[in-house]
Amino acid sequence: MSRSSVGAVLVVGGGIGGIQTSLDLAESGFKVFLLEKNLSIGGTMAQLDKTFPTNDCSMCIMSPKLVDAGRHRNIEILTNARVEKVEGTPGNFKVLVHKKARYVRIEDCKACGECVKVCPVKIPNDYEQGLVTRAAVYQLFAQAMPSAYGIEKRGTPPCRAACPLHVNAQGYVALISLGKFKEALELVREKLPFPGILAYACSHPCEKECKRIEEDRAISICRLKRFLVDHVEEPESVPAVGNADLPARPAGGRSLRVAVIGGGPSGLTAAYDLRRTGYHVTIFESQNRLGGLLTNGFPSYRLPGEVVERDLSIIGKMGIEVHLGKKVGKDIVPDQLLGSYDAILLSSGAAGVESLVHAFKGLQKTGSRVPGPSSSRWPTEEGRRSPSTDTFGRKTSLQEGSPKAGRSLPWRAGSPRPSGKRGPHRLTW
Repeated sequence: MSRSSVGAVLVVGGGIGGIQTSLDLAESGFKVFLLEKNLSIGGTMAQLDKTFPTNDCSMCIMSPKLVDAGRHRNIEILTNARVEKVEGTPGNFKVLVHKKARYVRIEDCKACGECVKVCPVKIPNDYEQGLVTRAAVYQLFAQAMPSAYGIEKRGTPPCRAACPLHVNAQGYVALISLGKFKEALELVREKLPFPGILAYACSHPCEKECKRIEEDRAISICRLKRFLVDHVEEPESVPAVGNADLPARPAGGRSLRVAVIGGGPSGLTAAYDLRRTGYHVTIFESQNRLGGLLTNGFPSYRLPGEVVERDLSIIGKMGIEVHLGKKVGKDIVPDQLLGSYDAILLSSGAAGVESLVHAFKGLQKTGSRVPGPSSSRWPTEEGRRSPSTDTFGRKTSLQEGSPKAGRSLPWRAGSPRPSGKRGPHRLTW
């Protein structure tokens, strides 16, 4: 039985031994794949100053070999990669290689180093044995091969993972430290449509997960965000509205229309996101002003009214139509909404559930609780359920220190009433 050999060689390890082996094999006519786990080949020898026993300069010996390996037509360098699995027989192996993203295109990078000057994130430099720090975008050493930079991402920061909206707290804190306040506020607005409200009424779970606690205390992330909101002047700009990817309506050729019932936190956030996507959005609010519990559930010392008005002013600027003092079932006929809009979002809060159940035929109220705005409730003396201000929009906690923020607290008729105390800033069970 004859076997055909594969004229290619995989060299695992890009140290001085792997480089020299790759050069020898390439000169012999083999196609060589040189695999290295770091962003550049060179290995430990690149970190040394002198070599034993001749006391020669390590980089003086290695630099010509790095250049030769990078330019040889028979050598393909696979950096930031590792071997996952090896199968086959001698002379005919099949290797599964996992190559991590570099986040920088090697062919486009000129290795000028300008990206390092503006990168706000600093981490310990493993190449220097942790004695100094480096930017998140880096080149392993000056003579690195490939001669290109890469970005190291170590997963999701704990502060961002703890945030229900996944705001890049690490990013805007780093920008603030560099004095780039406008850029920091722009980064906050990428995830927060109403940053002022959250700056005043956020329970800041990110600070509980801050790694700085291991050294002394957590960084005051929420206060830094409030500093940006209160002291940084923003240009009068409106978020971009796009509708390129939206299907046109069958009649008229317009973008799809969405009605949002309720102008509270969840309805406003949904309207903001839908409008940015390109939908035509109309908000129907039964009260005489937008905000819901933002305006009716917080004292002014906790959430100033001017902050709410300033944040919600973006709704009108984006072209979102608002109808105040309009109650579904009384001032608005549900059948009219169903015929005029392509979709309807019900976000009336706990206080408006009963009226919506009677207004829309076929809409049923179930016993299961869905986490979301005002999903935490407690029974009152009359047996009705009153709303809690523990949650905001996309399950973001509003009240400081609330242990049940964003969780569902089910209660059914006939069950014993939970005993607890309501303080000025928390609801305990």
